[in-house]
Amino acid sequence: MEMLKTIDLCKSYGSGATKVDALKNVNISIDEGEFVAIVGASGSGKSTLLHLLGGVDRPTSGKVIVDGMDIYNLNEKQLAIFRRRKVGFIFQFYNLIPVLTAEENILLPLLLDNKRVDRKYLNELMDILGLKNRKNHLPSELSGGQQQRVSIGRALAYNPSIILADEPTGNLDSKNSREIIDLLKISVQRYHQTLIIITHDLDIASQADRIITIEDGMIVGDEVMAV
Repeated sequence: MEMLKTIDLCKSYGSGATKVDALKNVNISIDEGEFVAIVGASGSGKSTLLHLLGGVDRPTSGKVIVDGMDIYNLNEKQLAIFRRRKVGFIFQFYNLIPVLTAEENILLPLLLDNKRVDRKYLNELMDILGLKNRKNHLPSELSGGQQQRVSIGRALAYNPSIILADEPTGNLDSKNSREIIDLLKISVQRYHQTLIIITHDLDIASQADRIITIEDGMIVGDEVMAV
């Protein structure tokens, strides 16, 4: 079942002589439960596309349809709720709150939304992430790999339909990178989530179900990987 699609998606910055077309009529379709890697050179439009898919920025023209809904028909308050409840964001830099414990950082989206904590799901998540014995530690007491696990936990706290990850292993060594991707794949399989990753690492991209290649703001490749 289709989870997400874009229709003639365009994003421009500036005007006149300084105008930059970051995305040009991008049309993609991604199914529920798919793991898709988006690759391309720096400045190709990867991050711009990811931000538009997640409702972080508004397109110049075109549509982003998530679960049958055009998200840019929502007002700012509705869009903020959509981002918080429907999408989990994971970034290269962990952006953890230094005075909060690992568990508190993970629960932050729920607490900000005044939502009840599902302890069974939280315990299952902490177990998957290998953080049960680190839940009361502050970020400064955790390794880089553990901090990224916390940021993944925060992204998954709402059990979102879509996970958007922007170079999630960019600050990690090869061992931690493999472990982080394995964790994301386990989550996708267990909770039937859709995972979209931006990466420069072709080894990571090769683990995806599909690789979408973007160049100068346009999709130039869409390859289904062999099972």
